[in-house]
Amino acid sequence: MCIDLGDKRTGLAAGDAFSRLASPLKVLEVPIAERGGEGLIAAIVREVTSYFGDARTAGELVVGMPFNMDGTEGPRAKSVRVFAERVAKATGRVVHFHDERLSSVEADWKMARSGLTHGQKKARRDALAAAAILQDFLQTFGEGSHGHATDADTGEQDEDRGV
Repeated sequence: MCIDLGDKRTGLAAGDAFSRLASPLKVLEVPIAERGGEGLIAAIVREVTSYFGDARTAGELVVGMPFNMDGTEGPRAKSVRVFAERVAKATGRVVHFHDERLSSVEADWKMARSGLTHGQKKARRDALAAAAILQDFLQTFGEGSHGHATDADTGEQDEDRGV
């Protein structure tokens, strides 16, 4: 499952390593600042548990990392890392980081000629962006290259695991 963190909305997507396909799941309309992030963490835990079952079942998380266009970490990267560590602890799941550059642009492009209203597009954008991040993550791991995936617990490049 992929999490595309946002200030007001957080997109979720699901996929699997076998098919290397990702699909948007939903958008959580819980501000990240609500109760110090606890409201969003609780919503994510509910969705992760609903999708995977309890922590004993297989399933890992991917969190979009805000890299700059030159590949360096963006100003939000530190807060994303801290939040992802909290999600990892709350869910009992391994969390990977993956480049989220241009994921919202890709989501907008996919909806460009959809006939959806502005409000309908806004409601779907973050889940589509999460699906774009997860799709890239699955393709990257499928090719044997690990790109910008890192482990939330250590911050180290993840060379040993796939999703």
